[in-house]
Amino acid sequence: MNQNNTSESLNTEQKIIEAAEQEFLIKGFDGARTTSIAAKAGVTHAMFHYYFRTKEKIFEKIISQKLSLLTQLIIESISLENLSLEEKLRRIINSHIDFVSENPELPGFLVREIFNNPDRFEILKSKFETVAPILIQNLQKDLDKGHEEGKYKITDARLLLIDIISLNIFPFMAAPLINAILKGYMTDKENFKELRKKENFETIMRKIKV
Repeated sequence: MNQNNTSESLNTEQKIIEAAEQEFLIKGFDGARTTSIAAKAGVTHAMFHYYFRTKEKIFEKIISQKLSLLTQLIIESISLENLSLEEKLRRIINSHIDFVSENPELPGFLVREIFNNPDRFEILKSKFETVAPILIQNLQKDLDKGHEEGKYKITDARLLLIDIISLNIFPFMAAPLINAILKGYMTDKENFKELRKKENFETIMRKIKV
């Protein structure tokens, strides 16, 4: 296969992935149809099956891509030993908010799919089984060291992580309701995102500082 054919093939595959992502987010896994995905991507149904064979395969591909990107962002945020805990937390919060703001429907979609089909929980679990212990272990080590130095309260890294995720995700999941109640408060997405980064970081630091 020459370079042009390879590029065209990758472009077609990405079009199918993007169309499938929108189909899943709007209709859920059970409601999504491969014929609709193919039509949105501008390919034949046979072409869809050539690239992905089944709806399950492309679902796993999309989830794998999204979660791999998220885990990469998290690992990058905590991997630099010369960073202080405060800077690591700032990077984790900023990276996660950037990710969620670009994929606001994803958290709700994943929660629904887990409850509708527990088997899909295994897909998510497998993606986080490696990165979650590393993240928690690193945070706990820094928290314990800071406590010994008199800078931080005794803090469970697992609860801290839940706090961060909750603070980051909720406004984007509830954006339509927030905008309706607060008269379009989140309409300027970039401005809101930067305000939220600052607010969440300060909230987390208030929680852990002595």
